[in-house]
Amino acid sequence: MKFEELNLDPAIIRAVQEMGFEETSPIQAKAIPVALEGRDIVGQAQTGTGKTAAFGIPLLQRVNPKDKHLQAVILCPTRELAIQVAEEMRKLAKFMHGIKVLPVYGGQDIVKQIRSLKAGTQVVIGTPGRIMDHMRRKTVKFDDVNMVVLDEADEMLDMGFREDIETILSETPEERQTLLFSATMPKPIMEIARTYQKDAEIIRVVKKELTVPKIEQYYYEVKKKNKSEILCRLLDIYDPKLSLVFCNTKRMVDELVEILKGRGYFAEGLHGDLKQSQRDRVMNGFRNGKTDILVATDVAARGIDVDDVEAVFNYDVPQDDEYYVHRIGRTGRAGREGMAFTFVVGREMYKLRDIQRYCKTKIKLQPVPSLKDVTNTKAEKVLNRVHEIIQDDAHTKMIKLIEERIDEEDYTSLDVAAALLKIAMGLDEQPKEEQEPQYEDYGDTGAEEDGMVRLFINVGKKNNIRPGDILGAVAGETGMPGRLVGTIDMYDKYTFVEVPRQYAGDVIEAMKSARIKGKNINVEPANHK
Repeated sequence: MKFEELNLDPAIIRAVQEMGFEETSPIQAKAIPVALEGRDIVGQAQTGTGKTAAFGIPLLQRVNPKDKHLQAVILCPTRELAIQVAEEMRKLAKFMHGIKVLPVYGGQDIVKQIRSLKAGTQVVIGTPGRIMDHMRRKTVKFDDVNMVVLDEADEMLDMGFREDIETILSETPEERQTLLFSATMPKPIMEIARTYQKDAEIIRVVKKELTVPKIEQYYYEVKKKNKSEILCRLLDIYDPKLSLVFCNTKRMVDELVEILKGRGYFAEGLHGDLKQSQRDRVMNGFRNGKTDILVATDVAARGIDVDDVEAVFNYDVPQDDEYYVHRIGRTGRAGREGMAFTFVVGREMYKLRDIQRYCKTKIKLQPVPSLKDVTNTKAEKVLNRVHEIIQDDAHTKMIKLIEERIDEEDYTSLDVAAALLKIAMGLDEQPKEEQEPQYEDYGDTGAEEDGMVRLFINVGKKNNIRPGDILGAVAGETGMPGRLVGTIDMYDKYTFVEVPRQYAGDVIEAMKSARIKGKNINVEPANHK
């Protein structure tokens, strides 16, 4: 169904078009006409189905911009979701002059919220706890409220907000319209619906409509110690605009962020141990593109709703089948294409089969990309850009410079092109390969990849040392780019790290005087038997 068929305010149609939506999603097609009739709704829909617009459009259609009193309340389980819903509502109301939308949540200065409420706000979006707080302070008045939305109602109940929800609903006028949305329909949800709604229409989006067909899903059979190396290769090959990486534990999130930062990626972590101010900083950085890679646990990632996520990586196979659906649903949003990559270690293959059965989806096996694949991909990207520049005739000024240099020197234009390609790919950081082709022969050190040397370091987990510390020391002491460091294999009392053969001597020499977390260390080639 097209939005134009819904008899909406032209300002809303214009906003929807600007947001890039061409036609309604299943939940929108079913819910918007019913809501526009003024009827109550119980909608079963998960994140990523477009439910914010499903309740946001009818809500905005009903708001009177000339009346500055509070007219609609949207309840959300978390502050992250409240902020996202507020952003989406502002986008939908962009061309509707005089409508003010305000998110209210704990952790934000309440004085600022009170000032905004007093200035006149028609739509408030918030967590039940903070809205209750404003009720106690009498800074929100529900006399003119004609619509209440419960978003992710099952999550709110799981978080213990049932009493607050019931108090808020009982304080709002009885003739209001109530829209309830929930991913699941447990008994308490239906009890709230029966008590606080009038003849509600139940709208369900069936499972098959929840799967996102535009997401390409792949898996890689990997060794645990190689995960970070393979993740970096995939990031280099696919070069996604924004990536989400899911780990099963907070500790793994911290470790992986350190490794990625050490290799020069813009990565940040998100998990339950972070203070709210830290979470806000991380999320803002991810939304505005300062951070390319967000590494998160499942719980911390609830409510992340960023449209430009091009790839999701399951660094750890999710512990619950449903988590897989939630994770990969963070990409391919709003009709865009997305990719999902899952790393499978050993017996986790059985878990992956369960996930495929549960999701009724095919996850394809892919070969692990080699370093050569990464190099070829980088070259192809640069050459594609070269093609664009030549097509646009944006290079003519440079031709003269190249011609002058070729006249002066004893090389061809092909030599110049190859050298510039190498610079563009960042490979000029390794000139030693040409200058000193003779490397010390360390024998078979057990390195998994050609051209690498496996080194033994006499510190490990029991010394309270993490992979990021090893990576930082190796790269920091030698000046070698962190992304060239290979697999870091950590044990309780020692660690193995792989480095390119041409750097091995420098690493061994430089680390003689290095300390990691105050401890003197010994680095030597690994003896592989």
